[in-house]
Amino acid sequence: MEKEAYMNVIINSVHFKTDKKLETFIREKMGKFPSVYDAVIGAEVKLKLDNNGSPENKIAEVRLMIKGNDLFAVKEARTFEEATSKAANVLLRQLRKHKEKIRGK
Repeated sequence: MEKEAYMNVIINSVHFKTDKKLETFIREKMGKFPSVYDAVIGAEVKLKLDNNGSPENKIAEVRLMIKGNDLFAVKEARTFEEATSKAANVLLRQLRKHKEKIRGK
């Protein structure tokens, strides 16, 4: 059985209230990072709407806090779940590169 690491996840939504389903989805996505790299401290997710008239107007800005550094990704999509998933995928790649760089020192 895999031990799940606890990670502090802060979710901020600009001008709207998130529902429990969305918050749970975000926490599950962010909760995978400590299993990749144990120096992950937490994540801050900011959700907002872009009033550009496009259907892809949901924006997720994610800051992944790790010891000695922060990683950041911003993605836009039709839903907050999709935007969060895209940002998480980008951060996963960044985190793996950062881990390799640190281990190589």
